[in-house]
Amino acid sequence: MAGEPKAAYTTKELGADTWPDFERLFEKHNGVQGGCWCMFYQRPHPVRAEMSRTERTTMNRKDKREWVREGRSHGIIVYKGRTPVGWCQYGPREELPRIDAGRNYRKVEPLSPEKRLWRITCFFVDKDHRGQGIAKTALRAALASIRKQGGGIVEAYPVVSKKILAESQWIWFGTPGMFQREKFKPVERLGASYLLMRRTISPS
Repeated sequence: MAGEPKAAYTTKELGADTWPDFERLFEKHNGVQGGCWCMFYQRPHPVRAEMSRTERTTMNRKDKREWVREGRSHGIIVYKGRTPVGWCQYGPREELPRIDAGRNYRKVEPLSPEKRLWRITCFFVDKDHRGQGIAKTALRAALASIRKQGGGIVEAYPVVSKKILAESQWIWFGTPGMFQREKFKPVERLGASYLLMRRTISPS
């Protein structure tokens, strides 16, 4: 079946002990997305516009390392053998506050603050290993981890824009199909480009 893993992969949680592997994957791709180091959605506001790309990259890497050591940054690293080849960022609502700033997201009826809300934001796959089901492996591991941590409502924001899908070799937020296969349901369109999907996960 298309999208099914073609090789045996293993996964590990992002943490102080796996930081060197995360660093290795992101260094190979120049910090990913212009040196983001997967910090964009962890910041409630944009970084200063006057900062150079080098300054932003350095700051993002430093902050990511510190937040990982403090247990404030969650994610799944996918390995082929001992080589890190993929990544999925997830975390509780308070850990990924940038989503709340989205104009279209603010129009969605808010969930009760008492409800435990998790977010799955970014996927990344090594350029030499794409199209082999790695993002799917990462997603399943993230959902399993959320279940172990008590479960709750899980949000995803896959891409629905035909233009983005046609022009991108890989999609940061994934596609609706990959989440539908994991029992996510559509909630509401977020503008022309994205779709809000949710699934409730019971604790293990």
